[in-house]
This record gives sequence, structure tokens and C-alpha cells, in this order.
Amino acid sequence: MSFASSSRPQPARPAPGRRRRGALAPTLVVLGAIVVLVLILAQVWTEVLWYDQLGFVEVLRTEWGTRAALFAAGFLVMGGAVALNMRYAYRSRPVYAPSTPEQASLDQYREAIEPLRKLVMIAGPALIGVFAGGAASQQWETVQLWMHAQHVGTDDPQYGIDLGFYLFTLPGLRFVVGFLVAATALTAVATLATHYLYGGLRIGGGSDTPRTTRAARVQLSVLGALMMVLVAVNYWLDRYSILTKTAEKFDGASYTDVNAVIPAKAILAGIAVFVAVTFVVTAVRGNWRLPLIGLGLMVVAAITVGGIYPAIVQRFQVQPNQQDAESEYIQRNIEATSVAYGIDDVQVDRYNARSSAQPQALRDDAETAASIRLLDPQIVSPSFKQLEQGTTFYDFPDTLSVDRYTIDGTSQDTVIAARELNLSGLEASQRNWTNDVTVYTHGYGVVAAYGNTTTSNGQPSFWEKGIPSTGELGDYEPRLYFSPESPAYSIVGGPEGTAWELDYPTNGSGGSVNTRFPTQEVSAGPSIGNAWNKLLYAVKMGSEQILFSDRVNADSQILYDRDPRERVEKVAPYLTLDGRVYPAVVDGRVKWIVDGYTTSNQYPYAAQVTLDSATADALTQSSDTIETLQPKTANYIRNSVKATVDAYDGSVTLYAWDDSDPVLRAWSEIFPSSLRPLSEIDGELMSHLRYPEDLFKVQRELLTRYHVTDPAQFFTGTDFWAVPDDPNAAGDIAQPPYYMTLRMPDQEEAAFSLTSTFIPFGAEARQVMRGYMAVDADAGSQDGAKAEGYGKIRILELPREGSVPGPGQVVNTIKTDDIVAPEFSLLTKGGAKPVQANLLALPVGDGMLYVQPVYLQAETGTTFPLLQRVVAVFGDDIAIAPTLDAALDLVFSGDSGVVPDPDAEPDPGAEPDPGTEPDDPGDADARAALADALDRARQAIEDGQKALGDGDFTAYGEAQDRLDKAIQDALDAEARLEGAAVPADPEPGATSTPDAES
Repeated sequence: MSFASSSRPQPARPAPGRRRRGALAPTLVVLGAIVVLVLILAQVWTEVLWYDQLGFVEVLRTEWGTRAALFAAGFLVMGGAVALNMRYAYRSRPVYAPSTPEQASLDQYREAIEPLRKLVMIAGPALIGVFAGGAASQQWETVQLWMHAQHVGTDDPQYGIDLGFYLFTLPGLRFVVGFLVAATALTAVATLATHYLYGGLRIGGGSDTPRTTRAARVQLSVLGALMMVLVAVNYWLDRYSILTKTAEKFDGASYTDVNAVIPAKAILAGIAVFVAVTFVVTAVRGNWRLPLIGLGLMVVAAITVGGIYPAIVQRFQVQPNQQDAESEYIQRNIEATSVAYGIDDVQVDRYNARSSAQPQALRDDAETAASIRLLDPQIVSPSFKQLEQGTTFYDFPDTLSVDRYTIDGTSQDTVIAARELNLSGLEASQRNWTNDVTVYTHGYGVVAAYGNTTTSNGQPSFWEKGIPSTGELGDYEPRLYFSPESPAYSIVGGPEGTAWELDYPTNGSGGSVNTRFPTQEVSAGPSIGNAWNKLLYAVKMGSEQILFSDRVNADSQILYDRDPRERVEKVAPYLTLDGRVYPAVVDGRVKWIVDGYTTSNQYPYAAQVTLDSATADALTQSSDTIETLQPKTANYIRNSVKATVDAYDGSVTLYAWDDSDPVLRAWSEIFPSSLRPLSEIDGELMSHLRYPEDLFKVQRELLTRYHVTDPAQFFTGTDFWAVPDDPNAAGDIAQPPYYMTLRMPDQEEAAFSLTSTFIPFGAEARQVMRGYMAVDADAGSQDGAKAEGYGKIRILELPREGSVPGPGQVVNTIKTDDIVAPEFSLLTKGGAKPVQANLLALPVGDGMLYVQPVYLQAETGTTFPLLQRVVAVFGDDIAIAPTLDAALDLVFSGDSGVVPDPDAEPDPGAEPDPGTEPDDPGDADARAALADALDRARQAIEDGQKALGDGDFTAYGEAQDRLDKAIQDALDAEARLEGAAVPADPEPGATSTPDAES
């Protein structure tokens, strides 16, 4: 059968070489591009919204604009140089390469590479350019400071150049030269490889055949000359950078550097220029011998002039007479370091502290003694939590803050904490997106307690407490939407009449009071009311609920980046921020106060400090909320900015605190609308600003050595000090500084201060006190003026023979004393453990007084510390008592001299003024009662010591009971005699406590 005659129509076939394309691939490409675009915008555009809402969009615009410009410049310079030189090398390749075995093997490589040649010559330089552009963009701060360089007004001691050259211009020049060196080196390598591959450069072969083509010779010679010029510039800049070098003895250029290294750098720079000329000659004449000789000369010179000669000068000229030779340069280092760290105006006084306590010794220091803080901010956090936390989803930080407030016309040292929101305290059944994001949105109120007063049972004596807040602060906005422990993000706001945010729990109103953040009147975060913003933030936060929840509406705002420190860091990326953020109630709002520093590592001759090491102490080690400074090296630091973050609306305000700082002046020009002048700080805020801890810790680290201003003594190091280890902490970790109100010997009245102690330097040195450091920490008063004495550093030098024990010795004495140690044993009999608080040192009574509060805390169950005893140590005298007043009286032979108004009490030995009325008969009874109570206290102490010697702990316990009763009777008699007014809030029997912040 034949099928040839079939008449069926045949289906049409596509023309040869043509295929029908489907729509799937382009659709997937478009969708992929949209997804990528949305992912990018979710990170980029949301940042624009965040900065714009805060009013700092110029910061983002300037930073991103500078980064983009540097990326483009780096990409074009590096990528363009490599691409152009590779292209030129390829185009200038010889048409007929010499026939050699080497060339035959290269032909195989060329054939293999040829299909990818165009891609390699485009993609390779482009990839190098991307990496170079990314590296260049990281230097945006260096370039901006270079563009806005400031005149400092002080010249360096070596070249007589204004310090602004080192702080601003030199880093920029080093960046540019270093980048060009890298670009030239990579370009030379790529060019060399291209010429070699395509025959322009030959390694083997006979001597009669040229090893390079003319084009290759010219191109490589020009690159070589450019490299040598850049090396010469680099050597020349080294002459200035050497003024900031670090060394074992002191930082900055030494005798050898000035007399050998700096001249050597100049010689090497000249040799590099000579070698560059030889490369130019080679490009013209075609002889490679000259540049090779020049390079050899340069290597030999680098070894001899740059290495051997300085070593000879150091070994045979400096080391035999090092103290005298280095004296001038040590003096430069001392002076530069003092200015760079703000320790050039330190007042150093000798303090011949007595070691024996005398009656009435604290009479002139009554104000200081009355202000001693017994409430340790690091210890009492559990007490705040148990007594004032209110519910599990509120929390207080592990370490509280010390501030001062005016109460009844008197400045009162205060331990204060903000009641922050803590979602981890919620039960698992309460955790869902709706609750976490839209219901539990904010903390509520602050809690404040007297720093020098506790209740009769040892609890903090609160003068601001409760939910809602009640106390001395009056009306203020208590809602804390921004705090260190805030959730990652919250969505607030809604139509009028809705209120689904939990404000605070209460016994009425169904168990809680709800609120609605008034987004119609207050802006606290970017708007999330439109579909586009919903989409972007749903992607950014990884929460699809943002797209579909009815609680995200036209009135909604999203709050994120809520940690005050993080907010300031973002709007002021040029600042190094203090590790502590503390709250203050200012103008009816809770404000978080953050200290910002400008730093540099380019200050000539100043000592280099690793900031994180210098600011690490027992507090940063044990606290989750207190941090060290950034892990970077600096040799210049200024507390140039005081920043506030409003806890209600998140607004950030930056105040130019030190407008004399040249680095801050430069940043003020870079971001002209970011900083507000000092004059805009109102009085209420000024009264809560204080000297920052991290700056103080950096300065005390420097002052362990730089209190020595004589170069000869500095060289020997025999009078160097050290910061003592915290005697209450495990391991070798520095004791933190303490805020307290005290009067230094040369001051007329007590002032809020930040203090620290020093001991001799050396692992085997005696742990005696060698120095005491205090800085006036009160920034200003409510009249808005900056305090005249703010930042004044005073150092007391104690006798070298070591008559005053250091903190370690004092704690050892406390633990081993035959009266104090048994008292600790008795305190723990009921199943509680003693907690020793910060050991405070105060220069009072012509000596050094140590005070340590002692708390008791239950081992199990509901545990929080209660103040039960106070230990006082003065020289060789030590006492422990239920109250500070009693402990001081026991140390100072029954009468410390501390009275509420020491000027009002007549001298016991003075004749009565004939013009005054005779004493009230009740005064005589009170004096008799006081004398009797003190006699009974002394007798109880003697009986207790005898009982301990006999091993009769029952009799010892009875003696301690009599001692407690006698002390209380003495306090009652003293109160009647002095007519002392008891604060309104504290309970009867309150104890006096120190006012220092740990």
C-alpha cells in the first residue's frame, strides 16, 4: 500500500533556526528584580524614613553621599587604571612574537583564554574596582574631616606645624597615597601579566633579542616611575606620622627618631625620586640597567640608612645616656598627653593624712559625712525590683544611676531608675504578635530613693514611687516608649476612641488602664499607615502580620531602634559614646542622657590608650547595662557633646558641650544643622548633667603615670601609680569610680564629685593609698549656667611611707577584725548572706575615711538586700554599727563631730556668750542621755570583745543587743539635743547613707 498519495494537509513547521520563546523566563526575571528591589528598599528607604522623622536626614544624606562619591572614585581609579592599562597592553602586543619554546607554551594559554578575553578584561577590573570602591567608602569620615580641616592654634614641637595638619590633613593624605600605591601596584601586576601573555615581555631567549617591546617598555617604565614617586611621598609623610608612634617608655618621636629615623626617611624619599627618574630614562632610552641599579640602591639604603644607622644611634649614643638623651622628648610627651586628655590643669596637693581618729574630727566635714551614700546602685537593684517593679513585664536595670534633685530647697543625692518594659517577663500564653507589638509598648515612670537614707528595716527610702507615680517630682509624662530594654519594635496609635495599649496594671478598671499614643499630635516614629510602608516594614521586620493586622491603620507609627545609645549613635556616627546612659526627669519628661566623645589617634607626642581596656572595671564586667568604650586606640579625647533622648517620643537632641574642640568644630561644619549650642541647655537639664565616667576612667589611667611631670622621674618610673583592684570583685579587675558629694581639703563647700584612689605601681607593691583623685562633676545649676568649677581635677598625694591603707588592705581588715568579723558571723546565723557594698573613700577629718555599707540577703525564696550594718574605717580604727552616725561616733572616740548644722553648735570648750539665753533644761537631760548611751555602747563593745576571747557567743550576742540599744538611744538623744529635722518620707530609725554611684 502506498501512502504517497495521501492528501492530508501537513502541519506548519517553524522556520529553521527560529524557536518560539515563552513568557515564563522574562516574567521570572521581572519578578526577581522586583523582589530584589523591595528587599533593598526595605533596608534603604526605611532608613530614610527613620532619619527624616527624627529630623536628621542630613546625616544620612551626607554620609551616604560621601560614601557613594568615594566608592565611585575608588572604582574608577582602581578599576579604570587596571582596565585601561590591560587594554593598552593588549592592543600594543607584537603581531609576530619570537618563536621560542616559552612562546609556544604561551600560545596554548592564549588560545584557551581568548574566548573569555573580553569578559576577563572587563569583569576583572570591575571586580577589583568594586572592592577598591568599598574600601574607599569606609574612609568617608577621614575625607570629610580633611575637607573641613580646622586650625588648632598650637604648633607641634618638631616641625612647628599647626596640629590641625596632623588631626585632619595628614590622615587624608595618607589615605590617598596608600590607595594610589595599591592601585599602581595592581595595575603594574595586571599590565606585566598581559604583556607577558601576549609577547610584549619575554623572560627567556637569547641576548640578541629584545626582552620587551617598545610599547611594553614605555608603559612599564611609566608605571614604575609613578610607583617610585608615590613611595617617595609615602616616605616623606612618614616623617610626620612618626610623631604619633608608640613605644615602650613613651609615645611620640624619640631621640633616635628625630636624629636618625626622620633624616633617613628624607634620604629614602630622595632615593625613590632618583629611581623614578631612572624609570623615565628607561622609557626613553630602553636600558633597564639603570632602574635595576636604582632599586638595588634603594634596598641597600633602606637596610643601612633606614635600619642599621638608627640601631647604631640607639645602641651606642642613646642607651649609655638614655635618661639625658630622652629628657627633651619625654617632656614633649608629658605636655602633649596632658593637653590631649584634658589633664593639663590638674591640681596636685600633698595630703599628710593622719592615721588615728580624734574626737570631733569630722566637725568641719559634717556636710560630707551627712551625704555619704549607703545605697549602692549596683546592690539595691533587686530591692527596687521587689518593692517597686509592680509586675513581671516591668524591670529595672542591674545597675541603677546616681543623680541629684532639689527637694525642699536642698540638693539631694538620689538613686534613680526607670521602670522599663520587659517582654521576657510575660507568660508564654501572653506572647503573641498582637500583645508583643501593639499592647505591651512602653514602660512606666521612674523610681527614686534617697542616696543617704534608708528605712528602719534597711529598705530604700523612696521619695518617688508607685504606679501611677507619686512623690516629689510632681506631674511628668511617665510613659517610656524608648529605653535600653524596649522591644525591637512596637506599632502605636489608632483612631480616636481606640485604646488597646496597656498603660499600667491596676486593681480597678478590669485589672489595667489602657491608652492610645496620640499619633495625630505627636510623632515618635515613621508612619506605617499606607500600603507601601506596610510592605517595606513587613519585609524589614520579618512580620507578615504588619500587612494584615487591623491594628496597623492610617494613624499608626512604628517605633524601632529604641535604645537611647543606639539612637544617638545613628544620628551622630562620629561620636564615641559613654558606656552609661542614665535617666532624668527634665521639664516634665523623662530624658535619657548620653555623653559623646570626639577622639583621634593623630595627636603628636600624646600617649596612645586602648579605650575599651582603659574603661573596663568591675562594674562593666558584672553589669549587663554598663559598657566599655569602643575597642579602638586614641590619643586625644574630648567630652564634646551632651545628648538627650526623650523617653516618650524618642526625639534626639545634641548639644555642643565643648565648642573649643577642633574635631567637633569640623563635624559642626559637616553637619551644620545637627548640633545645638550650649546656650540652649535649660537650667533643669543642666542640673542633671555630670562629668562622664568613661572620660574620668581614661584620665585616671593616664594620671597613674602622668601625674609625674619631671622627665627624669618619669623615665625611672619609681613614682608611678596603679588603679586598685575592686576588693569586692573576683579576679584582677579595676575598682570603678564613685559619684559622691564631698568637700576636698581646699574647697569651701561640698560638691558633687567623681572619685577614685591610687596605689603604688607594681605586682609586689604594698597595697597602700598613694593618691586620691576627685573631679567636680556637677555641670551646672538650675539657672542654666555651666558651673565654673566643672571638670576641675584635684589629686591628693598621700605620704610615701604608706600610713594610709588602700582599698584591698581595708577590706582585709574588715574581714579579719576581731569585732567586725564576728559581727558578720552573727548576721548570717538566720540563713542570710552578707553583701558588702562599694567601699567609699573620703578625705575628711585630716585623714582618709572608708565607709562600706553591709546588706543582708536571704539565701532562698524572695531575696533582695536590706541595709543592716555600716562599717567605718579611719586609719587603725574600725567600727561596725547599725547606722552610719553610730559607726562614725564609735570610730572617733564616741563623738565624730557630725551634726546637721556644725556652725550652729557651740564649741564645748568655749565660754557661753553673755548675750545668749541659757540652755533649755531639756538640753541638759538630752546631753546626759547621750553621754549615758555612749558609755553603754563602749561597755557593750568591751563586753563583746571579752566574750569573743572566752568563746562565749551567747554573751557576745547579748552584748551586741545592748550595743544596738545604746546606739539607738544615742541617736534619739542627739536628735533631741540638736533639734534635727527628720525627712518626710523616711521611716523612724532611718539610717544615713553615702551618696556615691558605683
